[in-house]
Amino acid sequence: MTIDLSALKSTLTTQISSKRNTHSLPVLLKTVINYRIADVRESAEGVEAAREEIIAITGQYPRLCKSKKAVASFKLRANEPMAFKVTLRGQRMYQFVEKLFNLVLPRLRDFKGMPLDSFDGQGNYSLVLKDQTYFPEINLDKVNRIRPLQITFTIKASSQEESKMLLSALGFPFAKS
Repeated sequence: MTIDLSALKSTLTTQISSKRNTHSLPVLLKTVINYRIADVRESAEGVEAAREEIIAITGQYPRLCKSKKAVASFKLRANEPMAFKVTLRGQRMYQFVEKLFNLVLPRLRDFKGMPLDSFDGQGNYSLVLKDQTYFPEINLDKVNRIRPLQITFTIKASSQEESKMLLSALGFPFAKS
């Protein structure tokens, strides 16, 4: 099952307004995934294992983000690896979104939907998965540490309600209020 963009566009046109220009409809621009690895500062094999996990999850090579300056109270040195960052666009983004909405989120324990208060002021949506092992690509025998993933959907929309309509049309499970 793949996401049909023309059907998505026609669904949004009927929901918002049929007289509206199709170029002003809400659009999912990109999906950014942050994968924190601050716990593997000393071990290069831990960094490599985390890199392989995020490559398996996203299908794209990640960028390593390092600390910019030292902070003694956090036991942080300059240029230490902090996280892997992946920005997905286009077909890979829609494949990841479909996998996340249809496979991963329903596997969460006691899942009743995602909260509506995770939108920012521009209509972007952020969520955190506390466990990377929910993704089917992860081999549970090779996982040495449970790490969280922060996922941000960047949406071009004129309001938060339009962003919610777009995510709902894509199949995002919101919590019932």
